Amino acid sequence: MARAARLPAVFAAATQDLATVRDWLRFAVSRFTDAKLAFGHGTHEAYDEAAYLILHALHLPLDRLEPFLDAHLTAQERDTVAALLARRVTDRVPAAYLTREAWLGEHRFYVDDRVIVPRSFIAELLRDALEPWVPDAEAVGPALDLCTGSGCLAILAALAFPNARVEGADISAGALAVARRNVADYGLADRIELVKSNVFAQLAGRTYDLIVSNPPYVNAAAMRRLPEEYRHEPRLALAGGRDGLDVVRRIIAGAPAHLASGGLLVVEIGHNREALEVAFPTLPFTWLETSSGDEHVFLLRREALVDA
Repeated sequence: MARAARLPAVFAAATQDLATVRDWLRFAVSRFTDAKLAFGHGTHEAYDEAAYLILHALHLPLDRLEPFLDAHLTAQERDTVAALLARRVTDRVPAAYLTREAWLGEHRFYVDDRVIVPRSFIAELLRDALEPWVPDAEAVGPALDLCTGSGCLAILAALAFPNARVEGADISAGALAVARRNVADYGLADRIELVKSNVFAQLAGRTYDLIVSNPPYVNAAAMRRLPEEYRHEPRLALAGGRDGLDVVRRIIAGAPAHLASGGLLVVEIGHNREALEVAFPTLPFTWLETSSGDEHVFLLRREALVDA
C-alpha cells in the first residue's frame, strides 16, 4: 500500500476501488481523455493506448484483450498498473518510453529517450521489399539507412533484402547505442554495420544500391506547436529547420555520389511535399503510396538526381 499512497489521489483510490481488467480499462480511457493526452507513438486513441499499457503491465498478450476483461488483478498488479497509467497522465511520457518498446507491424524494437519512437511509413514499404521499384529483392547489395535512430529501418531492410549488407548511420552516439541493442536482438550484427556520421560526412567513398532515410523534417512552426509527448523525443531527431528541409536538402545533394548506377533514394518527409517540390522543381519525384496516402515518401533514381 505504500506504493499506492505515493500516487496522485485519483490513481491511489483506483487501487482500492477497481478490481478487473475491464474496470481498469474504463478508468484509463477516462483519465486519458480528461487529460487530453496526445497520441501518435504507436497508438492513435485513448482506448488503444489504455489497452496496450494495461496488457503490457500485466504481461499479457498484446492482441488478446477480450479473454482477460473480467480477470481480477492482485493488489500488486493494481499498484503496477496504477503507477504506469499515472506516469502517462502526469508526465505525458509517450507509452513507448514507459514500456521500452515500439512496434512496426509485427516487429518489436527496444526504445528509450535517446531515439524518437519509430513510426516510419517506409516500414510499410519494406514489408513488400519496395516492389515494384525493386524488381528483385535478392539482387540488392549494399544499402544504407541514413539517420537510423533506433536502427529499425536498417533491420527491416536487412530482413527485406536477404543478400544486402546494410549500414545504419546517425549523428547521435546515444541513438547508435540503442540501434546496436536492436541489431543484436535480431541477430543481424554480421549484416548491419552502424556508423556515426553527420549525413554523408563520414561515408566518403561508399556507394549503395539503396538509400532509405527518415530524417528530421519537422518545420520550425510545427516544432513550436508540438504536444508535450513529442517534446520527450530528441529535438535533434525531429527539427528540420525553418521549412523542415534542412537535412533533406543535404541528403538530395549528397546522394548521387553515394548511389550505384540505377540506385534508389527513398526518403520520408512528413507533410512537406509542397515545400519540397517548390525547392526542387526540376526533380522528377515519385511519391509512394502508404496507408496515409502519397504525400509522405518520395523515391528518386540516381540518374534523375545526376541529370537534374
